[in-house]
Amino acid sequence: MNTFMSSAPALGILLACTASVAQATHTPDRLPVVTVNGGRPSSLPTQIPTTIESISGAQVEQRINATDSEDALKYFPSLNVRKRYIGDYDHAVLASRASGTGNSARSLVYADGILLSNLLGNGATFTPRWGMVSPEEIERVDVLYGPFSAAYPGNSAGAVVDFQTRMPTRLEAHVKLSAFSQRYRQYATDDRYGGGQGSASVGKRQGAWSWWVDVSRLDSRGQPIVFANKLVSTGVNSAAGLPVSGAVADRNSANKDWLIIGTTGQSHTVQDHAKIKLAYDVSPVLRASYTLGWWGNDAHRAAETYLRDASGAPVYRGDANGFINMGGKRYELKPSDLAPTIGKLEHLMHGFSLKQHSKGVWDWEVAASRYDYAKDLVRTPTVPVAGIGQAGRGNVTDMEGSGWTTLALKGIWRPSPAHIVDMGAQSESAALRTRVFSASDWINAGDGATVSTFNGNTRLQSLYAQDTWRFAPAWKTTLGMRMERWRAYGGEVSNAASVAPLPFGERSETSWSPKAALAWQASDEWALKASSGRAVRNPTAAELFQGSIVDQQIVNRDPKLRAERSWTGELTAERMSGDTSLRATLFHETTRDALYSQPLTGLVNTVQNVDKIRTNGLEMAWQGDDVLVHGLTINSSLTYADSAIVRNRGFAASVGKRQPRVPQWRANLLTTYHLGQDWVGSVGVRYSGRQYGTLDNTDPNGATYMGVSDYLVADLRLRYRIDKQWSAALGIDNVNNARYWAFHPYTQRTAVAELRFDL
Repeated sequence: MNTFMSSAPALGILLACTASVAQATHTPDRLPVVTVNGGRPSSLPTQIPTTIESISGAQVEQRINATDSEDALKYFPSLNVRKRYIGDYDHAVLASRASGTGNSARSLVYADGILLSNLLGNGATFTPRWGMVSPEEIERVDVLYGPFSAAYPGNSAGAVVDFQTRMPTRLEAHVKLSAFSQRYRQYATDDRYGGGQGSASVGKRQGAWSWWVDVSRLDSRGQPIVFANKLVSTGVNSAAGLPVSGAVADRNSANKDWLIIGTTGQSHTVQDHAKIKLAYDVSPVLRASYTLGWWGNDAHRAAETYLRDASGAPVYRGDANGFINMGGKRYELKPSDLAPTIGKLEHLMHGFSLKQHSKGVWDWEVAASRYDYAKDLVRTPTVPVAGIGQAGRGNVTDMEGSGWTTLALKGIWRPSPAHIVDMGAQSESAALRTRVFSASDWINAGDGATVSTFNGNTRLQSLYAQDTWRFAPAWKTTLGMRMERWRAYGGEVSNAASVAPLPFGERSETSWSPKAALAWQASDEWALKASSGRAVRNPTAAELFQGSIVDQQIVNRDPKLRAERSWTGELTAERMSGDTSLRATLFHETTRDALYSQPLTGLVNTVQNVDKIRTNGLEMAWQGDDVLVHGLTINSSLTYADSAIVRNRGFAASVGKRQPRVPQWRANLLTTYHLGQDWVGSVGVRYSGRQYGTLDNTDPNGATYMGVSDYLVADLRLRYRIDKQWSAALGIDNVNNARYWAFHPYTQRTAVAELRFDL
């Protein structure tokens, strides 16, 4: 296996590191707790006695090679973002304790309270809109683990992430330039990929007004992420077909022999980000805020063949019948095997809030947001082409009009110093709009004959209340309840032969989700916490309105698809001394009717309910400051999760197997050393154990394309403050050059250089 070292020694090293530093008795530069003076308060209900971890923007700048906003989460306990390359905009799914990187709808991501999670669907292509936050504008990131707050819908089953971005208290300006490069070797690919990034921001507070403008551009060339292949078993013994050479022999995730014939998905993405934030203090305790965000992306994903004909020329198409011949066997070379794509995306985000923050008996907030796919076109040829610039027939997928809208009315009642009652009403609407049309010119066509349409809407309307009560000096409890009314409507699907789109029936359900937490401050140093909560994760439009058309009937779908229902609990012991903190959390989750794609027939997979998945685990986190020597900070975590499919009537072969993409072991270690006032160096280590990508765990080979591998990755960063305004940094991610996979390959050793100016 192509990793730095095998799983057991890797885990041993991390455990040894954690154990050795745990003997010290100093305080952490602590991820879990951040004291905020000024700026925007977290939207998370921080008074709930449950697990919340945090990191400040200053800590991110000092310790982490953050080229995308999701990199701020890189060393959080139990979290993993499936970021395949710098600028990965459509597969960077967040995984948590009991949810893998295929379950994007089981976590929530916000920026200043504005929803960034893409709940139009669930899976790799429905990732949070990370590009709406640039790393340089981050003030703080807070993470709530588990569905323990009644203020959030059932999509909070895994975690709730809230980015708080900068708002100025005076005139300030920032400029940052960075460059990055990786040498990538895999199969027959041996090349260098990289790019650059620039950002600038300026803001000021004057009287009752404050404003902030942030712009950035990312120009990134990532490594190939898709490898075209042919199973050896599909070849036909024959002399027919165009003779070719150059294919690379390998074994797939099921340990079957296959031939790698080329690459696709080599992304050149140019992403532009612009954001304007305005705030006006109507009174000393009442603030109106507005945010306008724009994100544009020109993305070209190239294909490159490994195949060569007898003259050494590259081969992108077969003979007149579309066949090639490798080693005396005939294979079909389809246009889709080596097809490039072109994407043109422009998304808009609006957010408005009017918030009273008196800290008196009553406070309230009105908030609304809108995320809009103003333009979203992806172009793909349907005939063999040798490159992105070669014309021909193709299909265009248009998602313009998709998006989501949120509205929230929130209140806080403080009847006494010991009581805080949160309450509110919320509405969240999502609209999925997808049309595919064909055209003779796949590169430039503006319209064409409809190939398919796929539309649908969901709406979630909620009421919630939760009471946090310190009923004794050492005791604190939270009791909450959430009522949700879910509706799915407007679903329709068509194909090229349809006279008109065929409609789906409407659906509606009402659910209740109780929450409870209890904390006991046993001593000045020790605290015990217990939390429990129910989460109901309703099907998304993409999961519900699926299927194909046969004889003008919608088939290959589950018309009775049910919502996921999870009960989650955790028990935490936490010790905080002068300079250290140690947290141990036992967690449990039982999910009934989990939503997964699995076989509906022998040939068709579709989203269905898995009857029961059970996860038990232990999460430990240790942080310390001035460990052994002055200036040395250590943050470490270790997670064990036993996540298994207990019952599944729809796919019996999966019963007793591990839940996909939830490893048994995860560990992070981040050490930071301050040398004087100007130098900061950090060393980070990230470990993940063996995973499976299939429900029945029939993919034992993780170290290959389409596999899900274990990994041990080390990162380095060195930052130097040149003077009051200027700073520079050098870093290397994956310094040990591990080759690891989550279906697609992750980046290999990548160098990063940064220059920053702060006024």
